[in-house]
Amino acid sequence: MLDHFREEVVTRKNKTMENIMMALANISMVVSGLLAMFMLQTVLMLISSQGLGGGMLIYVLLTLLLIAAAVLLFLFRDRIRTEYEYTFTNGTMDFAQVFNNRKRKALGTMNIRNVEACGLVSSGSFHRYLNTPGVVRLNWFLNRDAELFYFYFVKDSKKSLMVIEPSQEMVDLIKKFVGQGKFQTN
Repeated sequence: MLDHFREEVVTRKNKTMENIMMALANISMVVSGLLAMFMLQTVLMLISSQGLGGGMLIYVLLTLLLIAAAVLLFLFRDRIRTEYEYTFTNGTMDFAQVFNNRKRKALGTMNIRNVEACGLVSSGSFHRYLNTPGVVRLNWFLNRDAELFYFYFVKDSKKSLMVIEPSQEMVDLIKKFVGQGKFQTN
């Protein structure tokens, strides 16, 4: 039997702002780390010469703030470069979020036949499902100007509306496996 398989990685089309933010995060991380190191050295010198006093509290807090900034930037700067990965295999879709081509976070797996409705975001049916009370919207796309696609499903009595950015080939595979009447065009 022939498997129907397609894997896609969605990246930002315009990476200028992403590159600027990554450079600023790297520069800020290094500057914060260096300032924290110099502040720590100064605080330790002042404590050894004058003792721990009330005026030292500001220097200690500033040092801790700089250390925290450097550590947080180190841990979370990879999230600036985010990609989404969609994998379609015989009617089952896997979704993942990839950070800076290093860290992968699985978002979930879905059988296409279990969705109640799907279609293009530009269709009227999307707005009908979006305005449904209690619906949770999952935005798993990067380019707002792309041709976006949605899935509406109910799992464990929670209504969800997932928006993704697939290619036309992936949309054709979804149409083939989704079942009668679930692909909405109006």
